[in-house]
Amino acid sequence: MKLQEIHEVEQGIRPAESVKMTLEEFLEHDVEGYEYIDGKLVPKSPPLPPEMRTIRTTMTLEEFLEQDVEGYEYVKGELVPMSPPSREHGEISVNIIYYLYSHVYQQKLGRLYTAETTFQVGERTVKPDVAFVSTAQLTGDKTKGFPIPPELAVEVVSPSDVQSRVAEKAFAYLNAGTRLVWVLEPVTKTVTVYRSETDIEILTRDDTLTGDTVIPGFTCPVAHLFE
Repeated sequence: MKLQEIHEVEQGIRPAESVKMTLEEFLEHDVEGYEYIDGKLVPKSPPLPPEMRTIRTTMTLEEFLEQDVEGYEYVKGELVPMSPPSREHGEISVNIIYYLYSHVYQQKLGRLYTAETTFQVGERTVKPDVAFVSTAQLTGDKTKGFPIPPELAVEVVSPSDVQSRVAEKAFAYLNAGTRLVWVLEPVTKTVTVYRSETDIEILTRDDTLTGDTVIPGFTCPVAHLFE
């Protein structure tokens, strides 16, 4: 266990279940916003409103990909409601596409997709706010969702999002093969960049976001994404 991991849990950028901790260690560090129950860190979160609660379903992952239930993502046998997007959420999503679009298409790197597009990510299906798929991966039936994860997934945090869910989703992307995840936080105007479970970086308005090796040559001031 590392103090950096505890800090990342408190900031909501690392899933609590990824941190191994004894009761003695919890008592010593007192992780803010969490309780210790049966060897696990459990967030002190208020109950979710009914419209944000998950729904058990007999539907399989394959059936969900076929039918694509609007407003929901599929996670291990449950339908998980997507947070309703706000005006700010929409503006930031458009900004991301605006700055990515010209570079991706001029360089013929692949295609961008909006939140209407479904991707299979391990045992779940998700609809990232913005996604990038390289040209080499653009195969299969265009009338259905992708049976693969995107190479870049972009999530814009909504007011109703639970931070622990956002971090857990970012890790799910990585574990399924997504190479890069950007999580944009409108309140703090920051971008959390996930490259792996041990390579997580928070960029502020004074920093520059890059596409790393996923979208080579792409750069954009973080501040521009929140204008």
